[in-house]
Amino acid sequence: MKKTTFLIVGKHAVTEALKNPLRKVERVFLTEDAKKNLNRENQSLNLLKNLNVFFKSRRELDNLCGRDETSHQGIVAEVEQIEEITLKEFVLANTNKNINLIALEEVSDPRNIGSIIRSAVAFNIDGIIVKERSFPSKSKLLYKSASGGTEHIKIFKVSNVNTSLKFLKSKNFWISAFDVSAGKDFTSNNWMGKNVLLFGSEGFGLKSKTLTHSDFQFKVKMNSSIESLNISNTVSVVCHHIYQSIKTK
Repeated sequence: MKKTTFLIVGKHAVTEALKNPLRKVERVFLTEDAKKNLNRENQSLNLLKNLNVFFKSRRELDNLCGRDETSHQGIVAEVEQIEEITLKEFVLANTNKNINLIALEEVSDPRNIGSIIRSAVAFNIDGIIVKERSFPSKSKLLYKSASGGTEHIKIFKVSNVNTSLKFLKSKNFWISAFDVSAGKDFTSNNWMGKNVLLFGSEGFGLKSKTLTHSDFQFKVKMNSSIESLNISNTVSVVCHHIYQSIKTK
């Protein structure tokens, strides 16, 4: 049975999708200038080989993308979802001593999720756990904000985040919840081993029931002028610190 397709837009998102052998690309729509730029920046690769390519004007691409205010940069691709292994399959098959996963509870804004994906890839996070019902898996904004990062990380869509946390605890993962009301600075922790970095929704944070599954509760310390950071900024700060601390040990 043929899978449903959706559109992704923007130079980085589309280019990385074209490079990914696991990503099925049905069609590419682009301007003549975008094709020249694509070929110039990827001279050793024939990224458009054997693909259905359609040349469009910028206005035609505007109409194709709709009214979600996503800048297409002259290139749009129609793609299928990647076949991914489940969280359980990933954990049982992974023998690494250090594994870092991000878990997002009720985070739904596509720009924030895209930025989180981008930071996660930049700082070697192994995968992201999301609630399937609240994850905008076909959002052009998400793919554009991730800047190609979706092609380089595993995203585990689960029906229940708490059930997944219970499973991970049984497999020797430490669950670290990030909450503005926590008392301990996250930089004081030793981040070696298997960790789940747990973040809550943009407006309400983590639910009290979810917090009961955490082993630790941390916050990102900052000066008193600002109460909190945007969730994607918080994730970026945390991931960068963990990346640096593991790399130097």
